Amino acid sequence: MLKGISPVVGPELLSALCRMGHGDEIVLADAHFPAESLGPPVIRMDGVGIDAILDGVMSLIVLDQYDEEAVVMMETVPGDTADPELEKGYSGIIQRHEKKSWPVTKIGRFAFYERAGNAFAVVVSGDVRKYANVILKKGVIIH
Repeated sequence: MLKGISPVVGPELLSALCRMGHGDEIVLADAHFPAESLGPPVIRMDGVGIDAILDGVMSLIVLDQYDEEAVVMMETVPGDTADPELEKGYSGIIQRHEKKSWPVTKIGRFAFYERAGNAFAVVVSGDVRKYANVILKKGVIIH
């Protein structure tokens, strides 16, 4: 256990966040996400919801201040439904850590998979909510 670091952020996730550079992306994925077939390293966090993971991650990194699309979610497939509270909840967690409001960019399912395939890592959660996936682009801490 480390002081000041969420107990949700285990050694594997902490290492990935530390090794990520400016502009690298990390995917926080729901339990349905096809992470293993996309290519990036997979960090399993079964049983942990994305809200808790997002809160832990955002306590340690900043988002890319040079990219307005530093937060990306998957668009709802036509004919399907998504819980609008997901985006609102994620935005609230991010704003609590970033002290600014970040727009959420929505991209199609297959575009999301393609972008996730280029991510630094994919964190697979135990979250079973549909469309709960989110991509975060890491920024630079400016003193």
